[in-house]
Amino acid sequence: MLEVKNLSKTFTIHILGGKVIEGFGSVSFRVAPGEFLGLAGRSGSGKSSVLKCIFGTYLPTTGEVWFASESHGKVNLAGVPEQTVLQVRNREMGYVSQFLRVIPRVAAVDVVAEPLLRLGTDPGAARRRASALLERLAIPAKLHDAYPATFSGGEQQRINIARAVIWEPRLLLLDEPTASLDRGSQEIVIGLLKELKQKGTSMIGIFHDRASMEAIANRVLNLGNGSASHERAQ
Repeated sequence: MLEVKNLSKTFTIHILGGKVIEGFGSVSFRVAPGEFLGLAGRSGSGKSSVLKCIFGTYLPTTGEVWFASESHGKVNLAGVPEQTVLQVRNREMGYVSQFLRVIPRVAAVDVVAEPLLRLGTDPGAARRRASALLERLAIPAKLHDAYPATFSGGEQQRINIARAVIWEPRLLLLDEPTASLDRGSQEIVIGLLKELKQKGTSMIGIFHDRASMEAIANRVLNLGNGSASHERAQ
């Protein structure tokens, strides 16, 4: 599904006279269909930057990101036009950050249903699926038409996760998705991710809680000291 070759990222800090900061050194790995690769390492080792280079938020300094796209064939996301990257995002690749960013006056149920609408799902069916998923994530029906900005941080993150998984993307990138959730909500989310794995979704994830990562990851890639090493396999 995905092959990352010799990926690296540096940042030039112009307000510090052009000082160059290393985000992460050379990183290479493959992810098969239905496989979950965990990324581990100390704070500042570049875990989030790796995800952002795959998603296209950052342009890598070196390396290639080969994705087996259904619509474009095998493409190097680090070298194709931006329009192609956007098309892959909209049709095949999801991303969950620690923060929900949405239009302020859109109901929670519509925020979650939006990816299905983008893919042509009937609006009524999309809303029903969104409501069912929100209830599974312990957000009651009476809140589904409320604006996410009025929710707690944990509730917003559950909306964020629901939006990312409802359309079952082929590749899902997860940047500490359970960091703001209580234990019960974390277990629900892990259950959802396991179901996606069984349906063939490939995932790369960072978790603040090692136990949560080990509950779902097939392999763990440890980043640190400018190198990367596979730590274990389920």
